[in-house]
Amino acid sequence: MADDIKAKLENYRTAPFDARFPNQNQTRNCWSNYLDYHRCQKALDAKGVDNSPCEWYRRVYKSLCPMAWVQKWDEQRADGTFPGKI
Repeated sequence: MADDIKAKLENYRTAPFDARFPNQNQTRNCWSNYLDYHRCQKALDAKGVDNSPCEWYRRVYKSLCPMAWVQKWDEQRADGTFPGKI
């Protein structure tokens, strides 16, 4: 499975189609992948496992989300005021 993830990351160009978000507006897709990335990191770090599988979510949210949003969310997480549940 790790080889499959590495192959997908190497061939990654842009966010693939996600059937959960079929519309043009990709705001929820951006938000979900941002949360999934940080949840994945938190879960794998707690287990003491390599968190490289989380890179998929990071690449997807980096390609979908405006950087201003990501910076704001990162600041909110650092301040403890982030509205999402991680």
